[in-house]
Amino acid sequence: MSFDISKLMASAKENSDGSGLPPVHLWEPEYCGEMDMVIRSDGTWWHEGGQLTRAPLVKLFASILRKDDDGETYLVTPVEKIKIKVERGHFLATRVDIEGEGQEQRVFFTTNLGDTIEVGPERPLRVETNPETLEPSPFVNARGNLDAALSRPVFYELVEHAVERETQDGPQLGIYALGTFYPLGPAGAHTV
Repeated sequence: MSFDISKLMASAKENSDGSGLPPVHLWEPEYCGEMDMVIRSDGTWWHEGGQLTRAPLVKLFASILRKDDDGETYLVTPVEKIKIKVERGHFLATRVDIEGEGQEQRVFFTTNLGDTIEVGPERPLRVETNPETLEPSPFVNARGNLDAALSRPVFYELVEHAVERETQDGPQLGIYALGTFYPLGPAGAHTV
């Protein structure tokens, strides 16, 4: 199925009041099929084999992005729901800033689209670990079911601020944010 990207852009602009994100979580349009659009693991957006390089256009599409309970990601307007592919995360965390220290420190990530995410109960940090290679895949919740993958340099910088705590499974490396400990991998993985 082929979609007119200009109609999708027009609908996205029409449904945004300019003050923030449209209420995509409230819209329940009919499923219209799949579009040849991919958010690659490096945070770039591609449509029909070509990279979308205009930042305002990417931000517009990102504003109508939604991941549903079926695990799929869609561009959603009040009248259309179009499936797209996501290789890793919906966004890419390109910077980390840490304020304060100890258990009450605050951890902020900046995404490739300029959004700031503060780690906490509403925006948790999680690290998925390959059980065979122990390679970490770190993510922070951006909004709804959408995640920002942490770029490798950002993850390394985060690890520099990590602390070790004892757990029943052994020592675990992690980081505190707003009083909560977020593991950066399974217990003992950092000692291998």
